[in-house]
Amino acid sequence: MGGVRALAAPFVVPGPSGVSVRDRLKHLTPEDERVLRAVGEHQGVLASRDLNVRCAQGLEHGADTWAVRKRELTRVSSSRIAGAITKASHDQWALARRGQAAHIRSLEAGIRTLKHRLSLPVGAKGTKRAAGGYRSKGEWFRKSRRLADLEARHAAVMADWRTGRVRVVRGGKRLLNTRHHLAEAGLTEERRRARWESERWFLAADGESGKRFGNETIRVTPDGRVSIKLPAPLAHLANTKHGRYTLASTVAFAHRGEEWADRIQTNRTVAYRIHLDTARGRWYRTASWQRPLVQTVPWERVRAGGVIGVDTNADHFAAYRLDQHGNPVGEPHRFAYRLTGTTQHRDAQIRHALTRLLHWARQIGVTGIAIEDLDFTAEKTREKHGRRKKFRQLISGIPTGKLKARLVSMAAEQGLAIIAVDPAYTSKWGGQHWQKPLTTPRRKMSRHDAAGIAIGRRALGHPIRRRTAPPPHDRRDRVGHRTAQAAPGARRREGTRPPATDHATRDVPPSGTRKRQPSAPKTVRGAPRTHEWVQHPLMHPG
Repeated sequence: MGGVRALAAPFVVPGPSGVSVRDRLKHLTPEDERVLRAVGEHQGVLASRDLNVRCAQGLEHGADTWAVRKRELTRVSSSRIAGAITKASHDQWALARRGQAAHIRSLEAGIRTLKHRLSLPVGAKGTKRAAGGYRSKGEWFRKSRRLADLEARHAAVMADWRTGRVRVVRGGKRLLNTRHHLAEAGLTEERRRARWESERWFLAADGESGKRFGNETIRVTPDGRVSIKLPAPLAHLANTKHGRYTLASTVAFAHRGEEWADRIQTNRTVAYRIHLDTARGRWYRTASWQRPLVQTVPWERVRAGGVIGVDTNADHFAAYRLDQHGNPVGEPHRFAYRLTGTTQHRDAQIRHALTRLLHWARQIGVTGIAIEDLDFTAEKTREKHGRRKKFRQLISGIPTGKLKARLVSMAAEQGLAIIAVDPAYTSKWGGQHWQKPLTTPRRKMSRHDAAGIAIGRRALGHPIRRRTAPPPHDRRDRVGHRTAQAAPGARRREGTRPPATDHATRDVPPSGTRKRQPSAPKTVRGAPRTHEWVQHPLMHPG
């Protein structure tokens, strides 16, 4: 097993810690929309200014500077709105900081690959684990220029990292650059401007435990009435007392409505966000709250009932059920999806495939699903795969992060546990040890199905290999059973086995009856009794 990297131990993924539901604000009056636009624009300007100050502070940020920012915003809004804006700015800076760290790792991976390939002679062949040299001197020269460019970019990013400088665009960098490609995006200047402004609005409020209905800034009553605490400069727009504006529209959450109603009736924290979908011309309200931390199900309890091993591919999930001893049960299952089209279509395809997978798990009574802890960050670089554009597009199209988050949240609602395993060698070893033995005239095993078995066995704590090395013949009883998937109470010897279905021509068929009688042995001792031995007369004495 030389050259095999160390494998991480499987672990049970913790469930989601938050809940978010959305509902539409219907039947808004023109005055309601005018007030919502005014509040969102006013608070959006404050959020942009605060984010600019936060990014300028960099690593010098602390509790004192946070308090100063909040006091300055309180003068032109309110204490609660100022707290929500400063918290959102800090979270956005932290998110940009994590993205910057990921970008540095990607640049370092590309630099290492380029240096390795440039150090090899031109035309040197590579191996399965490392790429070889470049094909020609021209390609070698272009890659040397590419290396210099990556090193310059890496130095610039590292300088920003040391000072804590990040680059953030409120409203999104993609939407900002769309103004140069309006025809390709299918937008007009007016529609792009309206979408840009709506994305930069700030109509959100964090909840407060103990306050009325769980939120003092954006309050929603049990009957669906929505009221907003207006900032000080817009207090003249209020239509109710205490500087509040009540919308004419009522809302009711169809999904998790009972859980939401239980929270607001007991005055527990609920955060709200109101936003405008300019493409549809609709207003939406999103409610979110945190769940109490649920104790993770122990790994021993999950594996007691067996698991379902799931291999994630670009167009389907390959799933196989395994019992607690690692034996494949039944037939392989495939749940197809298509990652083409719009973002909403791709997300719907993933949700539909996961729903069918979870329903099958509940139907067969399995409480655990094993998946690979995939991360293609280092695999997407063009320095590593070069001309293999289709392969790069293939792995880039697999939504690993969103898939894991959605699977964990959906499985938690069904009472199922998710076990994450190390993805190393699952496809290779699964195809090597399980694809051919399980292939029959009526069952077509693919490499992905065999990988699902390998993932499930790794989640159960069993080796992927179908059989361990047999013990010496004279010590078989002392060494023990040689099958890796045998139960702890199995007999010491291999014992009797069920008839094989893929037997050879001279083997016993599954029915247990022979096609022909065995031939008589050629030895005298084993001759049948029906034979008579007669001595030749010429051998008698004359």
